[in-house]
Amino acid sequence: MRDYFDFSGQVAAVTGGRRGLGRAMAVELARRGAKTAILSKSPETDDVLQEIRDNGGEAAYFQVDLARREERTGLMEKVRAHFGRLDILLNNAGYLHCAPVLEYPLDQWDNDMSVLLDAVFELSQQAGRIMVEQGGGGKIIQISSTAAFKEGAGLIAYATAKSALVGLTRCLAGGLAKHRINVNAIAPGIFNTDINTALFDNPEALASRCKPIPSGRLGEVEDIIGPMLFLASAMSEHVHGQTLIVDGGFVGS
Repeated sequence: MRDYFDFSGQVAAVTGGRRGLGRAMAVELARRGAKTAILSKSPETDDVLQEIRDNGGEAAYFQVDLARREERTGLMEKVRAHFGRLDILLNNAGYLHCAPVLEYPLDQWDNDMSVLLDAVFELSQQAGRIMVEQGGGGKIIQISSTAAFKEGAGLIAYATAKSALVGLTRCLAGGLAKHRINVNAIAPGIFNTDINTALFDNPEALASRCKPIPSGRLGEVEDIIGPMLFLASAMSEHVHGQTLIVDGGFVGS
């Protein structure tokens, strides 16, 4: 029987792969045989690379500031040059900046959009070209957010960009499906990662956040692995342009 989750011989690139959900997904892909390129702004690399190697995987680290177009240029080609090909792109990099709508700085808006939206399109375009040159086939996965569908007023740039990713995913999928390239998105809710440590360390705040969620809890990093593996694997060959919401039922309630 075919092992759909064996990624041996494939190369995956994960932006924002040094920590949080990106790290969890990068480590899992590497554990399942994918040679994994981790792209991050931070110069600190040893811990995630060591974790992958401890699990028998192979990885390389590319330091890049995705807010800077000159650093994004040719980035996927660098990954291909290192590993010889590119099969999976996981656009995960991002961050949160919170400010009232009428006080949101325009320079902050520009920077946020550059990382959260412009870089996603540019890297997807680069990856798509490489996948076509390789003869077609490949997976591009965007990490959106439930902020694309609910809440997000204080996170105006973040929520706007994540909403745009839903449309971008649909448009890219429509253009790349004929090349057997699947483009889909995952929209996580709030997860237990370092960016949300203060929330998970506050029992009252955590209980309040969990109250409107049908499952009664927020996400753990393990909850993102199954959806990611499905979209990265041959199991999703006939799935194009979809956004899979992973939030314990919050958006659907």
